Amino acid sequence: MLAHWPLRRHSFNVSCTVDIEHTNEYLQAHVDLGDVEVEPGDQVRVHDAPTDVGFGQRVSRTCRATVTRGCWIDRLWARLAAARELNELYDLSFTGRRTL
Repeated sequence: MLAHWPLRRHSFNVSCTVDIEHTNEYLQAHVDLGDVEVEPGDQVRVHDAPTDVGFGQRVSRTCRATVTRGCWIDRLWARLAAARELNELYDLSFTGRRTL
């Protein structure tokens, strides 16, 4: 009966690929979960990912990740928070003078 509880979160493990690059051009990290679609409210925790990548290096490693699916409240909260944060990015000015 608790398996169908609407506030219950479901977790599962999946294999993933972690790419980290630390060069003059890029400082980036990317996680590829394969066929798993991550939706608003979901959480992903990558286990044993490389953390110390030296300057000028690019590391690619296969790791394990735990995906926790959010319940409907988590999804709703994520959508509302994203809309609020997007509105903070808008910077409108209605003054008559020009900014140089």
